[in-house]
Amino acid sequence: MKKIEKYIVRISPLILVILMGLLSSCKKNDGYTAPVSADKSKPGVITDIKVKNLNGAAYITYTLPNSPNLLYVEAEYNINGKTVRQTKSSYYTDTVLVDGFAKSQDYKVTLRSVSRANVQSDPVTVTVHPDTPYYLLVKPTIKLTADFGGVNIKAVNRGKSPVGLILIAMDVSTNALEVSDQHYTNQDSINYTIRGFSPTPRQIGAYVTDKYGNVSDTTLMTITPIFETLLDKSKFSTYRLPSDSPTAYGWEVPYLWDNKTDGYSNGWHTAPGGPQPIQVTFSMGVSAQLSRFVMWERPDQYAYAHGNPKDFSIWGSDKPAPQDASLPTLAPVGAVVGDWVNLGNYHFPDPPSGLTPGFTNTADAAFVAAGVNFDIPPGAPIVRYFRMVVRDTWSGGDFAHVMEFSIYGNPQ
Repeated sequence: MKKIEKYIVRISPLILVILMGLLSSCKKNDGYTAPVSADKSKPGVITDIKVKNLNGAAYITYTLPNSPNLLYVEAEYNINGKTVRQTKSSYYTDTVLVDGFAKSQDYKVTLRSVSRANVQSDPVTVTVHPDTPYYLLVKPTIKLTADFGGVNIKAVNRGKSPVGLILIAMDVSTNALEVSDQHYTNQDSINYTIRGFSPTPRQIGAYVTDKYGNVSDTTLMTITPIFETLLDKSKFSTYRLPSDSPTAYGWEVPYLWDNKTDGYSNGWHTAPGGPQPIQVTFSMGVSAQLSRFVMWERPDQYAYAHGNPKDFSIWGSDKPAPQDASLPTLAPVGAVVGDWVNLGNYHFPDPPSGLTPGFTNTADAAFVAAGVNFDIPPGAPIVRYFRMVVRDTWSGGDFAHVMEFSIYGNPQ
């Protein structure tokens, strides 16, 4: 009996602690809206207000009231005649940023001090006059031009502000302008092509938005896309030149157009330790003005690794039998060396995940397996022969491999 009593005495404090915890957890939860202070006095107003106008925004600085119960300062303002925004700044700072304004004009901003008991001060109103918002600075720089199978869009975003370029096009089924593409970016130089249009005149327009819902007016014009088609791979053939890289492991040049992109089939693979630069040449069997090409690198465990090209150039020739030449690994687009002209210099896109190559994920592998589109700059000369010169691979090694090419353009 004594042993039992001794055991009970030892465990009782632990039980008591547990019970106290359970009881405390059952207390009523007043929620996040419960006042954090019982002091219901009204805080003082901010004073000594100054305004610094920015593009589509303004910094407002002030002197905080001498209110020990102050929690934050709140700014309330209408940015475009329909949308009201609220911005808060804690009592640790003397500045609040108001942003999202649609135009460069006067706007009223109402400022209130707010206490820890959620009591507001009397309002103070200040006028701001923001500079032109970035989305309106981008709008006049938009240039729409006909491109292969669609329209090319160029614009300048010097502020590198997040903007959306919205392309609208006449829909033949609805006979109305419909949204055809939405492109969001914060890059300073914008240049991309939207494809999928027939080579017939079509009304096309573009406008700019920002993350606050502001919308510019629309640039409208009639554009006739340039005809584009996938070149017939049955006409492709090997055109080996003396300086082309020797192949290895049974991965020969014709596998570059056999329509097999999986990791189990053969592609083109050069021999390790071969002469530099790494290069391959073939005939497309027809002269064409090229618009773009899709390249499939070796997928799965080889994605962003091994001999997959990282930086490379494409050269072309329309000579009946172009002669070999020592081509540089990097040259200006349009540069001519012997019978060959540089059609473009390319960097295979970095892993979409942002991870370091070697630590990429399944989404990055899927991106590689799907093939990557590379545009040929507009106005490129007509060519019949296609030559790739590899400047660097993802492993930095002395060999390279590619699974497949699909080449688009306008055959002559």
